[in-house]
Amino acid sequence: MENRINPLEAGSTQRQRPARLGVKAWVISAAILLVVTTAGVVGLHLTGPSAAPVAAPAAPPVAFSTPLQRDLASRLGFLGQFSAVQKVDLRAQVGGTLTAIHFKDGDIVHKGDLLFEIDPIPYEIKLSQATAQVESANARLLLATRELSRAEMLKSTDAGTTENVEQKTADKQAAQAAVDDAKAQVRDARFDLDHCKIAAPFTGRIGTHLVSVGNLIAGSRAASSPTTLLTTLVSLDPIYLDFDMSEGDYMTFLRERDKEKGRLSDTVSIALSDETTYGHPGALNFVDNALDRSSGTIHARAIVPNPNLLMTPGGFARVRLPVSTPEPTLLVPDASVLPDQSDHIVLTVGPDDIVTPKQVQLGELRGGRRVIRSGLTPTDKVIIDGIPTASPGAKVSPHEGSIHFGSDQS
Repeated sequence: MENRINPLEAGSTQRQRPARLGVKAWVISAAILLVVTTAGVVGLHLTGPSAAPVAAPAAPPVAFSTPLQRDLASRLGFLGQFSAVQKVDLRAQVGGTLTAIHFKDGDIVHKGDLLFEIDPIPYEIKLSQATAQVESANARLLLATRELSRAEMLKSTDAGTTENVEQKTADKQAAQAAVDDAKAQVRDARFDLDHCKIAAPFTGRIGTHLVSVGNLIAGSRAASSPTTLLTTLVSLDPIYLDFDMSEGDYMTFLRERDKEKGRLSDTVSIALSDETTYGHPGALNFVDNALDRSSGTIHARAIVPNPNLLMTPGGFARVRLPVSTPEPTLLVPDASVLPDQSDHIVLTVGPDDIVTPKQVQLGELRGGRRVIRSGLTPTDKVIIDGIPTASPGAKVSPHEGSIHFGSDQS
């Protein structure tokens, strides 16, 4: 008998398949949810309070030292320029043809050395004429003297008159005046002749000659007409060092010196432009009497021995000027000083090895170290190494170091 499927049963079977599929999807979703929940619980367990603690970073090591102490004098530093104590423009006092030059450009010449010669012949002629006038005037004076004596003799015998004596007296006086004038002409001619030779007025270095042999020189003793500049001469030993102090430095200079009970030495020390040490001594010998209104500075000057002629007018040098006697001073490495906006700080090791900053006022560099004018005490533990790893308020691992004082001449 042939089996046939009942349409109603077939429909029922088709309706039950989707239901079974829905149960299977629910089971799969529940399994996924269980896996996710289990993973969350495991993660919470791993990250919860029972996880192992992370170790804290070790305190950075730093080296510290108490400030270096030295008895140092306060001083000011300036840039100066050398100038000659004596300088002269050599010009001829008489005119004529230049006949000789007796130096090489740039030579060191000594006082009295012959430098230039001007043709003397016109002045020799003038001197001869003046000498002849003296002889003529002397002859007239001699005649006038004899005539006066004769007139006085005649008057004593009543053979002459008083008027004649007076006339002869006047003639003698005129003759005497002519003699005096002739002698003055001789001195004038001799002066001109002597100044045909131009000598060095002092020892120094001479510049280049500005006129060659054979040129006509214009001269004037009274400088009433243009004269010819021949060369320049400057002295070298000693030499001036000129420098300018700002108003603030000048007030420091005055106040510090006012504190001194005795007179403070005016000695200065100088370093040339190619030197790193201040090995040349000098003496402050002038401070101007007024501040320059345009620059706000006051001019000062030191005089410096220059036996080896290393210092040249116009050259530059650094000068140190002491303003007080030696007194206890604290010094730290310059690298230990940190900028803090417009101020400066130094890092120190405080209680419990905590980095403590201290605001300081700075001075100049001395012996390769920075002078601390205020803000530190001799017992402060200044950090001198490991500064980049130390920050204010942080804990550090300190060990003791040392600060050395270098040469104070550099």
